[in-house]
Amino acid sequence: MLRSLPRSGFVSLLFTLAALQAAPAASPSELLDALVAAYPDALARHDGEKLTWRDGTVMAVSDGRPDKPFRERLTNPSILDQMTPPYRTGRLAAPPALNDDPGRFRNEAFFKKMYGDCTKGEVQARMVPIVWLPKSWGKKVSVTSVNGIADKLKAVSDEIETLPPAIRKAAFPIAGVLACRPVADTGKMSMHGYGAAIDLNLEVSDYWLWTKKTDPIPYKNRMPQEIVDVFERHGFVWGGKWYHYDTMHFEYRPELIRSGAK
Repeated sequence: MLRSLPRSGFVSLLFTLAALQAAPAASPSELLDALVAAYPDALARHDGEKLTWRDGTVMAVSDGRPDKPFRERLTNPSILDQMTPPYRTGRLAAPPALNDDPGRFRNEAFFKKMYGDCTKGEVQARMVPIVWLPKSWGKKVSVTSVNGIADKLKAVSDEIETLPPAIRKAAFPIAGVLACRPVADTGKMSMHGYGAAIDLNLEVSDYWLWTKKTDPIPYKNRMPQEIVDVFERHGFVWGGKWYHYDTMHFEYRPELIRSGAK
C-alpha cells in the first residue's frame, strides 16, 4: 500500500509515524484530566465514563465507538473523540498528514453547554467588546466573555502589537469572530458560532476549500509563526495545523494544548 502513495503523502506519513513513536498517545483518563483542568470554572470532574459539570450536569464522554471513521468523527464526535488527534505546539516539522485535524472534532452538546446556543441568542448575550490591535488597527470586536476568552484575546492583541510591522500586518483587518453558522463541510456549528474563534487577515490566509480539489490536498500557509506562537501561549489552536487547513483561523481550545504538552 505504501508504494501507491504519492511522494508528498509518503513523506507526511513518515513524519507522522516518527511523531507517534516519539510521543506515546495520552490515555483516555489523561485526556479527560486535561479537559477538566482546561475549564475549571465549568467542569468539576470525570470518572472515566462521565463528565460532571459544576452545575451538576452529567455527560457521557464516549459513545462506545472509539474506531469511528474520520468522516463520522467530524459529523458525530463524542467528547473523547474531540480530544484527538493530538495538537502539537510550535513550528510544524512537515505539512499535516492525511486527516490530521486536531480540533476539528467538536461535540455540539459540550460546546452548547459551555457557550450557549447562538440560534437562541444565548451566545450573543455573553459577548463583550475589546479593541483589537489598538495601535495598529484600533477597532472594536465582540467576543465571548465565557472562560475569560475576551481577556485572553486582549492579551493576544497586546503581544501581537510588540511584533515587527511586517509580521503584525497579518493580524488585521480581522475577517470575523461571531458567526452563527455551521462549518461548510460538516454541517456542525463552527467555533465562531460560540464567539470563541477569530479569523485574521484574509489577504495572507489560505483555506483548503479555496483550492482545486486534489488528493492529497496541497498544503499552503502564509501566516507568520510568531503570530501562531502568541495564540498558542494563550490557549488557542491554529487551523494551519490541520490537513484541511484554515490558516486565518484560531479557536480557544486549551484542553488540546494541555493534553499535548510534554
